[in-house]
Amino acid sequence: MGWRVTLGSSTFSPFRIKRHAGGNGTLPTLTVEGGTPLKGEVRVSGAKNAVLKLMAASLLTKEPCVVRNVPRIGDVFNMIEVLEGLGARCSLDGDVLYIEARDLHPEAPLEPVREMRASVQVMGPLLGRLGEVKIAQPGGCAIGARPVDLHLAGLRALGATIEERHGFIHGRAAKLVGSEIHFDLPSVGATENIMMAAAVAEGETVIRNAAREPEIIEVQNFINCMGGRIRGAGTDTIRIVGVGGPLRGVDYTVIPDRIEAGTLAVCAAVSGGDLTLRPVIVEHMELVVAKLAEAGAAIEVRDETMRIWRKGKLKPLQIRSQPYPGFPTDMQPQILAMLTTAEGTSIVTETVYSSRFKHVDELRRMGADITVDGRVAVVRGPCELTGARVEASDLRAAAALVVAGLAAEGETVIEGLQHLDRGYEDLAGKLASVGARIVRRVPSEAIVP
Repeated sequence: MGWRVTLGSSTFSPFRIKRHAGGNGTLPTLTVEGGTPLKGEVRVSGAKNAVLKLMAASLLTKEPCVVRNVPRIGDVFNMIEVLEGLGARCSLDGDVLYIEARDLHPEAPLEPVREMRASVQVMGPLLGRLGEVKIAQPGGCAIGARPVDLHLAGLRALGATIEERHGFIHGRAAKLVGSEIHFDLPSVGATENIMMAAAVAEGETVIRNAAREPEIIEVQNFINCMGGRIRGAGTDTIRIVGVGGPLRGVDYTVIPDRIEAGTLAVCAAVSGGDLTLRPVIVEHMELVVAKLAEAGAAIEVRDETMRIWRKGKLKPLQIRSQPYPGFPTDMQPQILAMLTTAEGTSIVTETVYSSRFKHVDELRRMGADITVDGRVAVVRGPCELTGARVEASDLRAAAALVVAGLAAEGETVIEGLQHLDRGYEDLAGKLASVGARIVRRVPSEAIVP
């Protein structure tokens, strides 16, 4: 297999923006002029929340791995930095990622780990492969407390010794041994990390109160294609029979991103448009689809294609974010932005992350009537949104501001695009292709030569 780094593309590559570009107009902005219904077809990219975990799982083998349908997003490029910092060789060619982790060392590189929470997923594979890992406390979006306690407790249950000192986590394990693990909360990341470590441990591991997200099924399928023995993903009890050694290489295609599909569907609804999305696995987003239909959207599903259009004025909703199969917290900000245009009062309750209403102040700047009391937001509509200069505070908040910009009168300028770029592959380009008046502006001084 030949190896090459192909980071450029015909579309915008977030990896080519200076990591620490300054303010005062030297960062990219997105200008959105609202009032245009979106019409046409959009391709949905591969799932961010799956591919990052599969990249980590590739460390479980010395053999080459090929991952297909990989989105060109900031988090993928950051995870490439993490893997390469550990000694793996990576090449992203179009949407195909090649990884070979033949020679590894246990210490993860500092900067990319600080920028992305998913980097903590390398802990399980490294402990399983090398018997050691050293990693900084991970970073990511500031949406509330997301401690790694459950990750560490699960790894300790498998026999690892974990120390936390000076902002670093250092783990060692002469041998990992299967165990029964019961999570207090159904943590997605902890479930996946323990699955990876247990896959190469000795004996059987049972995870109870496991998270049930579709991305966890992807991790199971990926590891099983590598020779692992996991069953039960998608339920609250997962059983892993460890193989006691390294796995083999794999060629695997990632599922479509259910959150990107949901975001595009909201854009269609709020703009009064008519969009066809493909590929989509509608079973992965049933509650989002149901809530959009309740709000007044018409939805037609055929095979892996979903068409969505608006039949009339949007209706208010009651939304409560919950772990899967409940309403996804990653769709709450976008739906909230849409509900500012609905006829009546909506109630949005956030039960997963404590700081996931940071976008509300920016929506108010655009004319939204929203009151927040703790974890509950009351949205009184319809609001006459007007364009303003706003700043995204996190990934899904950025998407919410795009939604609001599509509905607003006049021009909305969105800053903080480094958040949007973490999880959406050329969202502006996709929306422009179906009629949105949206332009990304990148000052020349912010581009890496």
